Amino acid sequence: MSGDNRFEDYDEPTSMAEYAIEHGVPAEDIQPDYAGRRTYDTCYRAKAVFQLDEAVLITQGFHLPRALFTCRNLGLNVVGVSADLRQYHRGSIMWSQIREIPAMSLALVDVIRRQPAPVLGEPIAIE
Repeated sequence: MSGDNRFEDYDEPTSMAEYAIEHGVPAEDIQPDYAGRRTYDTCYRAKAVFQLDEAVLITQGFHLPRALFTCRNLGLNVVGVSADLRQYHRGSIMWSQIREIPAMSLALVDVIRRQPAPVLGEPIAIE
């Protein structure tokens, strides 16, 4: 479960883990990644820190193509699943789709440069 955790009152990985546990996923099967600040960071850290070669990527549908592109171009064999459980309001989905245009351009630059994520740490092998 990868997400941003830079601020005391904003902790995406813990929120996702709590939700998963409430819905039957055993806590010992969850590995939080508190430094997934951007999609690039999540994909880079999956390979470099968590030593993964393959993964199932779950995110919002509008974001899925960019996430798959980024992870695949960093050497991960990934399949994607949309996490959309409801319809989004027209305005919010339009904003998300428009936001993806510059975000995809940045993803292309990221995978060409292949710079390390800003937060790495010691390897944590996931088995």
